[in-house]
Amino acid sequence: MKRAAQVTLLILTGLGLLHTALFTDLYLRYVKEGLRPLLIISGALLLLLGLAHAMLDRGSGDAEEHDHDHEHGHSTAPRIAWLLFLPALSLLFYAPPALGAYTASHAGSEAVKKQKGFAALPATSPLPMTLTDFTTRVQQDKELAIKGRSVEMTGFATPVRGGGWDLTRIIFTCCAADAQTVKVHMYGTPAPSANTWLAVTGTWHTQGTLGTRTAAAALDVHATRPIAQPVNAFTDDLPLTPS
Repeated sequence: MKRAAQVTLLILTGLGLLHTALFTDLYLRYVKEGLRPLLIISGALLLLLGLAHAMLDRGSGDAEEHDHDHEHGHSTAPRIAWLLFLPALSLLFYAPPALGAYTASHAGSEAVKKQKGFAALPATSPLPMTLTDFTTRVQQDKELAIKGRSVEMTGFATPVRGGGWDLTRIIFTCCAADAQTVKVHMYGTPAPSANTWLAVTGTWHTQGTLGTRTAAAALDVHATRPIAQPVNAFTDDLPLTPS
């Protein structure tokens, strides 16, 4: 790969990172919100590095000769290196899609952590809950506070092989590479299209013994409504409205 191409790649990658992190929310498809400053710093450094190399080459007065020598010295560089331009350009012109139902359908549901005690639930009805909180209450709360309560949860639809569907959230610990999945199975309504974001209202579906590990993380659906994908789509928090 010629030096001019290397410099162009640095500049494009830097611009792509800055564009994604500064002017859009697309970076949230791939990393947690707290990593945004690091993306901005990385993009700025790559851009400055590329511009600095471009200025040095231009100021040397013999950039063409330098490129020839450089190419000769690295004549065995694999042509596949040119594919590095694809992710750089995608950051500027076509952001890769977010993780969704396909990923979730091939992953198990995250095991909930053991919780020692539970606070009293608010009297709100339906009660907004995360999928993790619902699962934890169903399987660990000895007071059975969730029994008979109408709850509302949000997530995207993941069709289940053989029929039915799960309400799903994908959770980033750091980034898409370490994503985990939490699911609650839905009963009483046909499966929506995969990746449809929904707010679902219902009550615990009786299966197993409530308050123990045998209790199913499942809901008898009373109502559903489509929603826009929330800004915090890759957490299991109550949804934030897109800005």
